[in-house]
Order: sequence, then C-alpha cells, then structure tokens
Amino acid sequence: MSAKPQLGRTTATVEGEAVLFLVGMRINHFWALHRWLPVFLAMPMMLRELGKDRSLGLLHHVLGTANPRTYFVIQYWESKDKLLTYAALPDKRHRPWWARINRYARNSRGHVGIWHETYVVPPGGYESIYGDMPPYGLGLAHGVRPLGDGVQARERMTA
Repeated sequence: MSAKPQLGRTTATVEGEAVLFLVGMRINHFWALHRWLPVFLAMPMMLRELGKDRSLGLLHHVLGTANPRTYFVIQYWESKDKLLTYAALPDKRHRPWWARINRYARNSRGHVGIWHETYVVPPGGYESIYGDMPPYGLGLAHGVRPLGDGVQARERMTA
C-alpha cells in the first residue's frame, strides 16, 4: 500500500531531538549461507516485535540496500533513552540476538560484516523538505506540516 502524495511542500514536525539508528550487514561470501543468513533474519524479527509494541519507542523504519551485498535499516526513534532501553531489555529480542549475532560474526571468519551507527541530532541540527510526496523518513516518523512559500533551509534549521 502506498500513501497518497501531499501536494505542495511539507517539512517534518519533530519536537526536540531526532534519533536515528542505522544498522546493517554486508555479505562477504555468498556461498557461506549458514554464516550470514541468521544475521540477515534477525532484523525482521526485531522490527516485528517493535511494530507490535509502539511503547518501545520505534516510530518508523526504512529498509534499504546499497548493493547486492549490503543491507541496512534506517530507524527513527522517540528518544535515545527508549533506543538504549530496548537494546538492554532481557525479555525482548534484541539482547539475546545481539549476543548471538556477535558470535556469528566472530566465528564467521569474515563471511559476514555487521555495523550500526546512532545519531542523536539536537533541535536545529536537522531539516527536511518533501515536495509532492507522501510522508517519508523523518516526516513519516514524526508527522509533517505545510511549508510556506519562500521558507529556506536556513530557516528550517533554526526552528
């Protein structure tokens, strides 16, 4: 299902910090399926868990691929505290899977690479514009509002 475009220019309505978590993997040896497939399958399980319980703090995610070897997820979170809390909860999927994924990566002999980056961007440190687009990315995570004519990036960065 694709959302309908909102005609005109809009911008994300983020209140406070914007929290982005990027996580991904790189398949270094395709033939070593038993080494990279468990890592590949772990993320959809966690995303389903987070989607079922919105109180955990995940607002939205975008799946992507950079090339046939590299897969990633861009995640938008309510706060860094909710992200860090979810990562440490013993009764949720992340903590046991993270230990398992680290074992797979350690024992993979270079067959699979893993990475993540976390960004906590203060107010005024981000800006967005969407033209004739359905809400996307930061705008889908936090909502959008119409953007007046002539409003420039400099003004959106100080809001």
